[in-house]
Amino acid sequence: MTASAPVGLPVPSPRAPLVVVEDLVKHYPAKDGTWGRKKRVHSVDGVSLAIGPGEVLGLVGESGCGKSTLARAVLGLTAVDSGRVLFDGTDIAQARGRDRKALRQSMQLVFQDPLSAFDPRMRLGTSLETPLAQHRLGSREERRERIAEALGQVGLDETYLDRLPQECSGGQLQRAVVARALLLRPRFLVCDEPTSALDASNRAHILNLLVDLKDRLGLTLLMISHDLRVVRHLCDRVAVMYLGKVVEVAPRQELFESPAHPYTRALLASSLPESPEAQGTFSTLQGEPPSPVSPPSGCRFHTRCPKAQQRCGGEAPGWNRAKVEQHQVSCHFPGP
Repeated sequence: MTASAPVGLPVPSPRAPLVVVEDLVKHYPAKDGTWGRKKRVHSVDGVSLAIGPGEVLGLVGESGCGKSTLARAVLGLTAVDSGRVLFDGTDIAQARGRDRKALRQSMQLVFQDPLSAFDPRMRLGTSLETPLAQHRLGSREERRERIAEALGQVGLDETYLDRLPQECSGGQLQRAVVARALLLRPRFLVCDEPTSALDASNRAHILNLLVDLKDRLGLTLLMISHDLRVVRHLCDRVAVMYLGKVVEVAPRQELFESPAHPYTRALLASSLPESPEAQGTFSTLQGEPPSPVSPPSGCRFHTRCPKAQQRCGGEAPGWNRAKVEQHQVSCHFPGP
């Protein structure tokens, strides 16, 4: 089976996309406090994306918009209510046996907090060997060689194998996290805020490391971040998420220079003081995001949007093309 890009969200490559997300929905049960009545948290609500081989796709949005839930669903770590994820044409939810094992090796997660990613009582060598042992890959000597190779790829040596996590700096631990993700020789990495727990110096080192590994190993990345400077530095395309939905997808330069969705413009204005949006009417986001338990009808951003009209509250917008083919926006009134 050959994967194709979801309608309206093409990938900038003549080759078929490596990862395809089709109309993904994930809701969580929640109580609203009224006589124990149950409601649903609309964490991910009909998201479609396509990621080309060798591409770095950035995923941005406010905290609580559903980015991490989407990441876990893409990796098959969270069961979804509907929709599907295809990896190289294979539906990850339907894979069984050897196919599922191969998928697990091909898709890896780089954690947000490097300290919590390791057992504090376990030396790094043991922690790094665990995924190899679980997949029954190689003898003990062969595993040691693969671990040494992965450490070398991230700029660490074998002396770190005998260290406990608390004996390493944050930057060293995050390098070890990346090394563990590389041990199974994946093709696709999901990086969930991989630099948010680091200082500025270590943040730059890890970002440069990811760029280098992506180029040397031919990796495909989904980069989740609230730091738009990180996204501008690393990503080829950017998807903007708001309240469980993707509202804009564009090549990096196009998104930062010509944002088409009012939420994207507000996000840039609030995060990048040097951006043109920061000097105009979108200098701040108005109010707090609505509750994901009861999202607004129509366009979910209309309750905070300075451009909202009556149509926005009653009709959900479809996808429109902005200036270029790869720039798609879900808005009734896109553009400046």
